[in-house]
Amino acid sequence: MAAADNGRMPAGPAAAALAYVLWGIFPLYIKQIAAVPALEIVLHRSWWSMVFVFALLALARRLAWLRGLAGQHRLLALTAASALLLSANWLLYVWAVNADRVLDASLGYFINPLVNVLLGVVVLSERLNPRQWTAVAIAALGVAYLTWLNGALPWIALVLAITFGTYGLIRKTVAVEALSGLGAETLLIAPLGIVYLLWCEHAGSAALGHDGRTIDLLLVASGVVTAVPLALFAYGARLIPYSTVGLVQYIGPTLQLLTGVLLYREPFTAARAAGFVMIWVALAIYVIDGFVRSRWIPAAATVAGK
Repeated sequence: MAAADNGRMPAGPAAAALAYVLWGIFPLYIKQIAAVPALEIVLHRSWWSMVFVFALLALARRLAWLRGLAGQHRLLALTAASALLLSANWLLYVWAVNADRVLDASLGYFINPLVNVLLGVVVLSERLNPRQWTAVAIAALGVAYLTWLNGALPWIALVLAITFGTYGLIRKTVAVEALSGLGAETLLIAPLGIVYLLWCEHAGSAALGHDGRTIDLLLVASGVVTAVPLALFAYGARLIPYSTVGLVQYIGPTLQLLTGVLLYREPFTAARAAGFVMIWVALAIYVIDGFVRSRWIPAAATVAGK
């Protein structure tokens, strides 16, 4: 509270907002290593993330969970599945940015919360209220409109939203803290990554050590670039209401959208903007519904307690 009294943003919202700002400007980092193939970037990202995360966990003396991982077959299988989904999401995202499809990628993360809602209905048998169904219907209209406009499904956005939504669903069912979970996921991917990176070295196509010191530093820094926003988000999300998280998460795709339009001059016609507006209207309905319910439920509980 003291920070707020001094006119500064409280630590929780500040950490969560900074995490999404860093995710929002991530295309700037990827563009600096555009000469490196997307798969190689992702495997370096996974490897150096593992190194950085395990260093943090070791310093914090939080490695005890690792001993029991091998003996928990369900946990191991779910972690392997989440690792594959996360890697697929990273791979498509990196490819999209370097293929000048930043707007398509940003659309995926605008759609993602609504995909989460549908996954909750289909997988967890959750029920939607009329406002939530309205949001889903409007978003579906937006996707249908963009499909008609482009003559093809916005597959990049849909695959990014579905892979990340399914990844989040799995992480929701696995009782592992954010950094420890990332450490386990990258640990499982690391053997495949090392084999491929060594093959690249043998074939003479490896970027690390061959494309200049700047590329080397950027590839190694991918571990910090990946883990720091996640750590900030994990810290911030524990200190703020979930409804606030729902609002803050749109900082990322909004910055990606602005980056694609203003910096990389990707086409954003009025017709295409209309499709995005449908998605934004759907999100507005979804966010307002979440805000209303977050206020109404505690109030109802208080009345019932009296």
